[in-house]
Amino acid sequence: MRTKAARALLETGAVFFRPEEPFTWASGIKSPVYTDNRLVLTDPKARRVIEEGLIELIRKTYPQAEALFGTATAGIPHAAIAGYAMDLPMGYVRSGAKDHGRGNRIEGRVQEGQKVVVIEDLISTGGSCIEAAKALQEAGAEVLGVICIFSYNLYKSRTAFAEAGFEYHSLTDFDSVARTAVETGYVSEGDMDQLIEFRNSL
Repeated sequence: MRTKAARALLETGAVFFRPEEPFTWASGIKSPVYTDNRLVLTDPKARRVIEEGLIELIRKTYPQAEALFGTATAGIPHAAIAGYAMDLPMGYVRSGAKDHGRGNRIEGRVQEGQKVVVIEDLISTGGSCIEAAKALQEAGAEVLGVICIFSYNLYKSRTAFAEAGFEYHSLTDFDSVARTAVETGYVSEGDMDQLIEFRNSL
């Protein structure tokens, strides 16, 4: 599953490797990798691989799930597609409450004690995803965990999730994508050490 998803992300151009000229994340971190999973939505073949993989992972990891909630904005379409295929309610969590109307942060009905899974497109440091899970918890839901398409699997994110009391599972991760990228010629064998060194530094 990890390799199949990694190949789909690489083939659709959702993962960019640029070891010689690192990207700057919103957090200021300099990264040799940039991930834009929104591109998956524009490629039916890759989208099918990713959505089928997410559904399989949700069913395997959280068979008791009663609803799916995507993170705004990139997790929303995946929660909607998976929710439709699994015949489960879905909703989404904003990064902050609206400043108009009902002032909702959570869109969709949350029932007290409802077992929910948070759907995220990628996890780097994990901060925004954890905040979404906390918002659902505060609204009365039982958050089973987080399912994402791609995780950098950084020490920071693993620590943050553990401290917050949540768990996460990814369809594929940094190591799987990097290894597949080398095997398929997207990056050279010589770049692999630099990629892993970056991952281990955070």
